[in-house]
This record gives sequence, C-alpha cells and structure tokens, in this order.
Amino acid sequence: MTHESSRRDLLKIAAAGGLMLGFRMGPARAAGGPFLPNAFIRIDGAGPVTLIMPHVEVGQGAWTSQAMLIAEELELALDQVALEAAPPDEAKYGDPLAGEQATGGSASMRADWLRLRQAGAAARHMLLEAAAQQWNVPATECTAHRGEIHHAPSGRSATYAALAPLAATLQVPDAAHITLKDPSHFELVGTSQKRLDAPAKVNGTARFGIDMQLPGMKIATLAASPVKGGKLQSFNEPAARAIPGVRDIVALDDTLAVIGDHMWAAKKGLDAAAPVWTASPNEKVSSKQLLADLEAASQKQGVVAKNTGHPDAALAGAAKRLDAIYQLPFLAHAPMEPVNATVHVRPDGAELWTGTQVPVRAQNAVAAATGLKPEQVTVHNHIMGGAFGRRLEIDYVRTAALIAKHVTYPVKVVWTREEDIQHDLFRPYYYDRVSAGLDASGRIAGWTHRTAGSSVLARWSPKDMEQNGTFDPDTVDGAINHPYVIPAQRNDWVQVEPTALTTAWWRGVGPTHNVFVVESLMDELAALAGTDPVEFRRQHLQDPRARAVLDLAAQQAGWGTKLPAGHGRGVMLQSAFGSYLAAVLDVAVSPRGEITLGTAHAAVDVGPVVNPDTLAAQVQGGIIFGLSMALYSEITVTRGRVDQNNFNSYRALRIDRAPNVVVHIVHNPTAPIGGIGEAGTAAAAPLLANAIYAACGKRLRRIPFEGQISAA
Repeated sequence: MTHESSRRDLLKIAAAGGLMLGFRMGPARAAGGPFLPNAFIRIDGAGPVTLIMPHVEVGQGAWTSQAMLIAEELELALDQVALEAAPPDEAKYGDPLAGEQATGGSASMRADWLRLRQAGAAARHMLLEAAAQQWNVPATECTAHRGEIHHAPSGRSATYAALAPLAATLQVPDAAHITLKDPSHFELVGTSQKRLDAPAKVNGTARFGIDMQLPGMKIATLAASPVKGGKLQSFNEPAARAIPGVRDIVALDDTLAVIGDHMWAAKKGLDAAAPVWTASPNEKVSSKQLLADLEAASQKQGVVAKNTGHPDAALAGAAKRLDAIYQLPFLAHAPMEPVNATVHVRPDGAELWTGTQVPVRAQNAVAAATGLKPEQVTVHNHIMGGAFGRRLEIDYVRTAALIAKHVTYPVKVVWTREEDIQHDLFRPYYYDRVSAGLDASGRIAGWTHRTAGSSVLARWSPKDMEQNGTFDPDTVDGAINHPYVIPAQRNDWVQVEPTALTTAWWRGVGPTHNVFVVESLMDELAALAGTDPVEFRRQHLQDPRARAVLDLAAQQAGWGTKLPAGHGRGVMLQSAFGSYLAAVLDVAVSPRGEITLGTAHAAVDVGPVVNPDTLAAQVQGGIIFGLSMALYSEITVTRGRVDQNNFNSYRALRIDRAPNVVVHIVHNPTAPIGGIGEAGTAAAAPLLANAIYAACGKRLRRIPFEGQISAA
C-alpha cells in the first residue's frame, strides 16, 4: 500500500468514527514485557499506567487532556497516569486529520477524542476479563475504579499492575466489542483539571530542548547568510579560535557554526569569526517590490475554490456595492524558546534531543543529513516553549545534524534570538481583493474574494498539493466555509511566492488570515446597510450553533448599551477548526490615535469539552497573541534582509496593555468535537478592527494597526 493510499484510508477511518490507530488482534504483550493493549497504554508490574502521547506538548495543554481521556475510560485518577512522548512512528501515532505524525491545526483533541477513549476502554475491558478469569466469576460482576478491579459479591479486588500479566495474554477486543462510557457518567472529562506539566514548569524541573545537558556536550551557535541565496565566502578562523573556550568551527554552504564549552564562548567566537557572504540576487528584493508583486497578481484570475450562484451579476445589480483591499503582513513565529537541537552522531547511529511538532520528519532530517537510516536515529522529544507552527519545520534539525556530524561529541545548537527571527520561515503576506453588494433590503446579494499569496502546502507537502490540482485549500480556509448564507459567492487564489523569504504556517493558519477579511467585510457591509453589526450577522445566519455563540457574546458584553465618547465595541463571529466562536471587545481610542484595550467577552462552542480550564486559557492566550499581531507584528525586507531581529523591533503585547478576556462556554456534548488552540488568534484582528471603527470611525484594512489612526 502506498503512503498516499494509506493516508486516504486513514482519513476514511477517522470520518467513519472507527477504531483508530494502535490496535491489533492477538495477545497484548511483547515477549516478557508489560501489558500493551494498544499503542497508547503500557501497564507493568509497578508504578502508574503510562500514556504514550500521540500529540506533543507545546504549551497548549494537550498532555493533560490526552491523559484525561485515557483516565476516564480506564477508571483512573489523573495522578495515576504517567506521561511519555511517543517515538517517531506514523503507523501508530499518526494524526488522522494531518495524515502524518504531527501536532498542529488545532487537531489534537479532534484526533484523540475517540481513539484515546477507545484505547482506555479496550484496556479496561481486558483487565475486567482478566479479573473474571482469575476469580472464576462473570466479568459483568466486576467493576473498575481508581486502578483496581473489584468483585463486590466476594469482596475481592486486585490492582491493574497485578492483573497485567494475565490481561496481556488475552485477545485485544475490536471496535465492536468496546463499550465507551456514557458521557453522563464522566467523572474527569468536562471538569477543570490542573495542568499535569505545570508543577515542573513552576519549580524549574521541566526540561525543554534548550535545557538539554549531556556528558561531554558542547554548545554551538551559528550565523546564516542574512540574504537568502548567499553563501559563506570567508571568515577569520584564527580570531575565532583565539577566544577562550572555542573548540571547533564548522563551515557549511550558507552557515558558519562555532562550537564552544559554553554559549558565551561560542557566541564570542562567532563574533570574532566575522563571516563574509557572497552576493545574492535577493539583495535587490524589498518589501515594496514584494507588495507590488502581490498587487499585480491580485488583478489576475486565480484558481477558483468556490463559485455559487452568479456573483458577477449580483454585484452588477446590487443596490449598494463595496470594494476593498485587505492586507496581512509577513510574520515571524518568535517563540519564547528559540529553536535549538542537540545531536550526537556516531558511526552506528545518532540521537536527537529537541522539541518538534513532527518527530518522524525530524528523524528523517537527521538521517538524510548524516547518511544514516531513519531507524538508526533515536528522537527524544521535549516539551516546547512555544512553537506557533515554527516547530512543524525541520530546517533547524537538519542544520544541527549537519554540524554535529563533523564532531564526535554531542553538540547543542542554539539559535540566538536575532538569528531565530531573521532566519525564520515566515507567515505569508496575503493581499485580498474583495467586492460585495447589497440588495434593496440591505441583505448581501453576493461577493467575490480573491487572495494573492504564498502556498505553504506546496513546499511542506507537494504530494498533497498535487492531489488538490495545484490548489492550496489552506489559502481559502475560513473564506469559503464561513457561517453566513450568501446567495452568490466566488473565491479564487493566485499563487505568489516571495523570492527572498520562505513561508510557513503560523498559529491559526488559513483562518487567521481569512477570518480577518470576512469579519471586517461583514462589519463594513453592516455599516453600508445601516444595520447594527450583530443584527446584520444574525440576518445572514441559519446555523443555530453560530447564532447561539453570537447571542451569548453580545449579551455578556452588554451589546447595545451606551459607551462614553471615544469608546467602541467590536464584534466578530467564526466557524473554524470545527468550533464556533464569537467575541465582543471594548476599546478606547484617544484623539491622538492611542488604542486602549478593554474587556473581551468570547463565547465558544467546541462540542464536547474535555478540560474547561484549558479551553478558556487557549481562547484567552489566542486572543492576546492575535492582538499582538494585529497591533504591532510585521516582518519587512530591505535589500533582501529581514529588518526585525528581536522583541524591540518585533513587538509583543505587554501585560499592562493586555485586555481582560472572559470566556463563556456553550456546552454541546452531542456535537462533533472541535479544536480551540488557534480559534482565538483568528478572532483577534477583526475583533479589534471593528471595535476601533466603532470608537472613532476609522476603517483599518491593513495589519499592523499601530500608528494608522494618528496618521490618518
């Protein structure tokens, strides 16, 4: 079976709700080993039940929620579950939504909701059967509770650890013989639980990739060509080696690395090396040129993603018409933990210690860089100090491996903040040209929406791009599947690849871009129709879940109540990542154009809720992250070089300017489960833009917003 046919089959299984990955018929035991009923659970003779986590912890709370799903079905307390990162193994741990072993796209709970519950239920079934055989009683008379099987009629009980050897000899049940708990009997799922990773992060014992320490390990830092396409021409090796603590220097095609006993020695040695780079054609590239390329492309017909009704005729016959251009800039990821990787290359294999969202890709990257086979590369995945899509890439792993293969000892390669930001893989610049018309009653008659921008999918997964007929669905995600009923709509996309930058996914992927356009457009059309923005949205909704979150957010925020002069409320609504979110934000705008963020009320419907506390935290963090982007974030290019290099030039929202975000949860346990990690980020920019308009009457169609009001 080919890789692609396997991927399609996997998605079919996911859609059908079948038993997911990691199950097999036959005894659940390796020879002489522990009880392994499936890929996710291990029970041995001592200690807690171990959950092998299919998704990685990037700060989003996935570890805790995954453990809650297993513990719920296996009848454990949360503190009876030990956590272990899954090794690279796509067959066992692949995400059915991503089509590979990856963490991203707000997909973790959507992928794990069923398969981890089934994994726990299968193990529970086998432990109950083992107890019944051992005691020679009907399994229906046995119950599981807090890591023990009980037989009430005889008063007998046994721990899971004691029953594990017998359970391991039993057949693993198939999907038809697994009974999941009724949600009305949930004890953990749906309750707020403290994060399992929080204590170690608070007391300092948590180990991120950048914390790695190994015997004999050295530290490397590096400089890459500041212009894409430039090569290493020369460097001052004697000066670098004269720095105390410098041990080795590795020159790659477009990168120079200095290895030292510690980071300071490596950094000072790199400064002394003063690398010189060859010229690159990209030195002629500037932000002005990149924008001009996008503007020109937006004048051309693109690949049509959606075409319903007769949008051109609807626009021609509209009573009122609006034409607008929206722009979203290149963005860096800038996680608090800069990218890093520790690699030890030996003749017979290699080990990698890092934080990665794609462990199989990381394993393959080390193998390709060193000439080893993937099975010769061991990956030790760590919790991550942020990622936002940056660690979906494996460029830093490959570079670390290329450096490490030149030395015999383990080497930890650390990018400085400046190198991390200036050599990031950037969120694409999107240039959106929209036209919309209203009929005589003030309802939307039709609209057209053309996006010009880069395709991340074309680079990240070319085969998937080819399967879509050279079309990237991410570029229109959130634009063709918004919650509104529009009688005539056309969306198309024109691919424009920037020569001086490489693009990548950024937190919120397509919806972060398209929700800004759609929700800004809805607000502008409401003003054109002379209709209240909340009421205008209601007029174009049929989906009851979308209406419910909109009404709840408006009610909780006091929509319609009077505000002082210079204050305004903005609203937005979205259906993205399988969830619904509406929010209202209060802002104040001073006569000098200074923006003060007030309170945001967000209403969310994700279907079943695993951990309400994590859900609320994700919405709060996502909105604040998105507000940073909307206010300040922008990557610009001068003579092929990225202008920004640290948080002084690539700003983040400070705590004294952050809004109070209140999250209201709509409980919908019978709906399909949705994702939430990126929904708040997608909501933030239109929410702020619409609130600013309500406060001062200024429409902002280009991100970042800071400075645009006073400049008007």
